[in-house]
Amino acid sequence: MHVVRQMTAPAVRWLKRHRDPLTVQTVRSAAAATIAYVIAVRLSPEAAPLTAPLTALLVVQVTLYSTLTMGLRRVNSVVTGVVLAILFSLLVGLTWWSLGLLILAALISGHIVRAGDFVPEVAISAMLVLGVTAHGDTAWARIVETLIGAFVGMGFNLLLAPPVWVEEAGESIEDLARRVRQLMLRIGEEAAGRPPAARAAARLHEARRLDHDISEVDADLRQAEESLRLNPRVREGLLHRVVLRTGLDTLEICTVVLRVLARTLTDLAKEREPERLFSEETGQVFEQLLAEIADAVVSFAVLVTTSVSANAESAEERLASQLRQAAGTRDRLAELLFEEARRDPKRWQLLGALLTEVNRILDEMDTEHRTRRLFEELDRHSREQRERLPRLTRMRDRLSGLSARFRALRRRDREEKPAGRH
Repeated sequence: MHVVRQMTAPAVRWLKRHRDPLTVQTVRSAAAATIAYVIAVRLSPEAAPLTAPLTALLVVQVTLYSTLTMGLRRVNSVVTGVVLAILFSLLVGLTWWSLGLLILAALISGHIVRAGDFVPEVAISAMLVLGVTAHGDTAWARIVETLIGAFVGMGFNLLLAPPVWVEEAGESIEDLARRVRQLMLRIGEEAAGRPPAARAAARLHEARRLDHDISEVDADLRQAEESLRLNPRVREGLLHRVVLRTGLDTLEICTVVLRVLARTLTDLAKEREPERLFSEETGQVFEQLLAEIADAVVSFAVLVTTSVSANAESAEERLASQLRQAAGTRDRLAELLFEEARRDPKRWQLLGALLTEVNRILDEMDTEHRTRRLFEELDRHSREQRERLPRLTRMRDRLSGLSARFRALRRRDREEKPAGRH
């Protein structure tokens, strides 16, 4: 047993290290395509039923939700194309003008049947079937192979539940928060001294580049959101999606405000160069405030990505403590900026803008503000689901009411039994 563990340990470590969407997608697609081909060889009249592995290859996705939707769309598109090809072959056969009409009709039909990304597949299926003589056998074989590939692809994810990519999305969100923190620390450190306007402008460009980082994190989050939908591993998929999405929205707002803050400091540096941006005391307080806000940004990201309730509670307490400390420093900075504005009235707009931008970041990360946002998003999702699926919502409400009445009856029976014994 010890030898077996030693032999399998490197493989396990390799799988954990390479547990990314690209690797999982490659392995799952290859396995599903192979299984689909093996089944199609036994069931299809074709000698080389390559449509089945092709369908499985296109159907299998990283998430269960996309697998189901793509499988249904592909089957829909192929069947539509085959039916059109049978009609054209019976009526006109294969000519240059019938091929053109077939492609045009197939593309139009693809939009009518809502094939989505598989609209070209309608025309491809129609051309392949129309181009052979024994159209009946070929049409039937292509439908059979398509169904085999689609069912294998969908069954592959139903039996082997795809991974949930929440952890990867959480890591991306935390990495973004740490990059924001590092930029805040650099801005605060330089603003406390005599930064040249060129250096302040460089920090502004860094803040603008954070938009690209947000786009990458948003892609990871969309991957995680899809992996939560219809996944049997997840019990509270909606809550996870809302928590992560609102968390990223808050970080995005903070980065936008940070970019505005960097622009304000750049304008201030241009006006005061080569003098200091602030007095020595104000600069130190400003640097301290940005450092405290930077730590709070990371704590906020940790809170958003924490799933265990005990850890989430401690993370929320830490964030609340950091925000209270930053609010106290902010009040002290407000007094110092007011004094500087009195000494230099021409720059009171820029100094006031700095304080306003700091307040916006603190307000976005406020725990009460976050709680209200979560409830609003959950209510919105519930309302949209009721509007989109009214019958399913009514059925679920009836089942919930029956379950509640059943629990009430059982509780009443338990309360009455001891009384009846006496």
